[in-house]
Amino acid sequence: MQTPWFIPPSDFWGRLSGSARAVCSETGQRHSYNKGQVIFPAGAPADHVYILLDGRTKIYALSGLGRAVILWFCFPGEVFGLAEVTRAARREVYAEACAKTTVLAIPQRAFMSLIEAEPTSATLLIELLSCRMRGLTSMLVNLTNDDVTTRVVKLLVRLRARYGKTQCDDVSVIDIPLTHQEIADMIGTTRQSVNAVLNELKRQGLLTMQNQYIQIHSEQQLYHMINQLQSTADDHPQPV
Repeated sequence: MQTPWFIPPSDFWGRLSGSARAVCSETGQRHSYNKGQVIFPAGAPADHVYILLDGRTKIYALSGLGRAVILWFCFPGEVFGLAEVTRAARREVYAEACAKTTVLAIPQRAFMSLIEAEPTSATLLIELLSCRMRGLTSMLVNLTNDDVTTRVVKLLVRLRARYGKTQCDDVSVIDIPLTHQEIADMIGTTRQSVNAVLNELKRQGLLTMQNQYIQIHSEQQLYHMINQLQSTADDHPQPV
């Protein structure tokens, strides 16, 4: 299982040229949000692009039954609210602060003018959107092909690739706090199912959890488990 597109969070803000940051600062407005506040809801006009200056934001959609499906998290330096910006349509997803958060809201027209004037900025956006597209594609394939255990283990590997900090040897910690419900919302299952899988992984000595942080004891063993689960699934295909 290779995860080349699960790169560390992209520091779009830090990689912009000084002149581009100046334009963003001049045309944008800073807004602060407390944990749980919605930055924009689905259905709202897509008239701004947001750069996350501080905190953490989750991007999610709601199913027809009102269930949240987390698409990705944004961290300081990242940009979000891009999907509809070229056509000024209405939002199709929600953005919600996961902690005390500060964003720079840049008007859609000003942001488009910046991209047209700064080709390097456009390249950074293409890189970011490509990464997100590949991640969402992988998520969709996992939802249709894998059982809950495989989905949880693959998610841990992807989160480790994107947010992991090595502590020693093969031991690392996923450096974002995650509730069991958030994990469930990322892989389309229930909190109870996630709880059962994580407890089994803890029993096997593959991970521990403390204060909503997950410590992975052996990434190689997680890869081995994925291969075993996929081999079993290939040997016993589900009826169509």
